[in-house]
Amino acid sequence: MARNVVISGGGTGIGLAAAQLFAADGDRVLLLGRRPQVLDRAGVPGALTHAADLSDPDHVRAVARFVGAEFGTVDVLVHSAGGAGHLEPPGDSDDPLDRVAYHWTVNFRNNTLSAALLTEALKDRLAAPGGRVLFVSSIAAFRGSGSGAYGGAKAALHPYARDLARELGPRGVTANVVAPGYVEDTEFFGEAIEPARRERLVGETFTGRAGTPGDIAATLHWLASPGAGHVTSQVVQVNGGAERGN
Repeated sequence: MARNVVISGGGTGIGLAAAQLFAADGDRVLLLGRRPQVLDRAGVPGALTHAADLSDPDHVRAVARFVGAEFGTVDVLVHSAGGAGHLEPPGDSDDPLDRVAYHWTVNFRNNTLSAALLTEALKDRLAAPGGRVLFVSSIAAFRGSGSGAYGGAKAALHPYARDLARELGPRGVTANVVAPGYVEDTEFFGEAIEPARRERLVGETFTGRAGTPGDIAATLHWLASPGAGHVTSQVVQVNGGAERGN
């Protein structure tokens, strides 16, 4: 039976790869993102799209109304929206503390608040039993991200997923996190990654290669499957062995 799948950040990278997998199963897919032109270019057969800033409660309310009208019930909710805050427009202050506040706020808004708002808005629509909530975190949640802001924002998803798993478990709904390592073919590093940095990141893996969006999408797809029905409150790392954790 076709499922209703909502994917934030569905226009590029990991979100797009996940959307393609679910669509190939015959599932109905809704792609969410801030840039309508990117969603329009995604090219996922049969997918619906809705442009929204998921850190804005009013936008999320509009998404919830759209989902209610088009889907009713949500079987799978995938949170892949987010990214490094340094790619956002810079703040307008030269004061060091203002810059710190802005950087942390941007990262938490894009990576944590967006996921929390969308989850809370759609929580009552999750299929029960069988619903799935899936968050895309990062290896940075375990080892830091340089400034702390991005890693901290992703790490905040981990206890939130556990709280959701505890709350939603009696309804037969699971909540899990996938934490990728270095993944190529995404917008995370902007236009390009420095060759030396890429070499270092690939060198940290046991597999000797960078991750792909398809690697992460396949893990999300499995966690959304009936076979993962007793897997909840987990953080699954997909990083070629670059980091080991729970």
